Formats: sequence, C-alpha cells, structure tokens
Amino acid sequence: MEVQVVDYTAPDAAQKFTQSLHETGFGVLKRHPIPQELVERIYARWLDFFDSDDKAAFAFNPETQDGWFSTAISETAKGFSQKDLKEYFHIYPWGRIPPALRDDALDYFQRANALASELLTWVERFTPPDIAQHYSEPLSKMIEGSRHTLLRVLRYPPLTGHEPAGAVRAAAHGDINLLTILPAANEPGLQVKGADGLWRDVPCDFGTLAINIGDMLQEASQGYYPSTLHQVLNPTGDSARRSRVSLPLFLHPRNDVVLSERYTAGSYLDERLRELGVKS
Repeated sequence: MEVQVVDYTAPDAAQKFTQSLHETGFGVLKRHPIPQELVERIYARWLDFFDSDDKAAFAFNPETQDGWFSTAISETAKGFSQKDLKEYFHIYPWGRIPPALRDDALDYFQRANALASELLTWVERFTPPDIAQHYSEPLSKMIEGSRHTLLRVLRYPPLTGHEPAGAVRAAAHGDINLLTILPAANEPGLQVKGADGLWRDVPCDFGTLAINIGDMLQEASQGYYPSTLHQVLNPTGDSARRSRVSLPLFLHPRNDVVLSERYTAGSYLDERLRELGVKS
C-alpha cells in the first residue's frame, strides 16, 4: 500500500492516518497546524548558519548530545561502514542554541511537539486492545516529563564528486524514537521501503508533513506499528550542487519507560547511540 496523504482537518483523519502508519510505517499530513512560513524561515537562516564559522562554537557535547555535529562525526547507519553525508544541530529546550536562531527554533519545537503528542494519542486510540494491553502505560503518558524529545536541523551539503565510494546522504535506517515529525525538505530525495521490498518516494510537496514510526514504538506495539526503513538519496544534475535541509522532530519517552521485557527507553537509546557511533 502507498503512503497515504491525509487531511488533518478531516473527520476521519485519525483513522486514516493510523491505518497508513500500521500498513506502511509512514503517513503524510496536509492542512496541519504548523505554519509553512516558519519552516521556510528556519530553513533559510540555518543554511546561513551552516555556511558560517559560527557553528564551531557549538561543537556537540558527547554527554548531553546537544549542539553541532560536523560531517566528520555524523552518524553511520546501522549495518553501514560509511558515514552519512550530512551535518546537523541537536536542539533541546534546555540545550545550547545560537541566540539569533533561538526564538524560531523553540517556537517550532513547541508546535511540532504539541502536534506529535496529539498524533500519539491517535496512535493509542487506534491500537487494537490485544496490542494495547502490553503497553506499560498509555503512550501519551510515556512522553510526560521527557527531556529527550529532539529537534534536529539537518544539512546535506552539495556534492563535490569526491565523496567516498558508497557514501550517501542518509543510508537506509529506522528512527530510534516513538514518532518522527518531518516537514517537506527544500529538496526531494526521501524514500521509504515498502513491505514488498521496493523503495518509494515519500510525497514532499511543500507544506506537507511526513510522520513515521520509530523503533521504540515498534518495540512497544510488538510490531503492530512498523518502524519502516527510509533513506535520502544522493541527487544528480543541478540538485547535486544544492544543499538539502530538513527539520525532523523525534518524539522520545522518558528514560524509565518500559518498552518491552527487553528494553526500557533509556537502555534502548544508549544501545542505538553506540551503534551510530556518536556515544562511547
């Protein structure tokens, strides 16, 4: 089944959206409450930041995981040997943010977090009872008091033609968290892997939001909501000479939340950060 584009304001939005999440791991929303002009302003200003020397003053803190991650230390997707061709900045309300970019970043964080929280209640409402009985607490309670929900400003630099063999902007991966909220990027390239093993482009019309299941929700729902593999392809032609910027918000539970008999949210996060090579 294809990823559905759902009208957030429609009476049956919650049912259609969660059906898409169950069947594909992804859903796309239109007519949602996040202002497009805010997204575009953030894209433009953060691209300027990434092109400046100011970012060096915000080098990431290995303990808190906030700040700027350069292309030299960016993630290596699980199962891959080459680092992704990207740099990014981790924003937490309690963390470091460049002063000139702070207000818009926190405004977006609050709006996206509120929407993600609402969508999580949709997911909870449409979880079959035989699956929901295994949740250690209601999904909507898992995020209360969490300090780990993360806004990442991602920049994929223009390609030079000298990239290491096999390196891509974002190798195939699943997200760690519960839900990811992603406004359409300024350039295409995002693909999702279907149950049939085929890669499909995710609708990326400006003004839409792509939402996907993370590994923690897959774990908690015993696979009912699948964490689908996705990737960002290397562009060709004129697009290869342009930066791509995106703005995912990763909705995380508290560390003490029990996901399953195997994991708490904290133990799962630590394991995955070590696999990604950004935590020792």
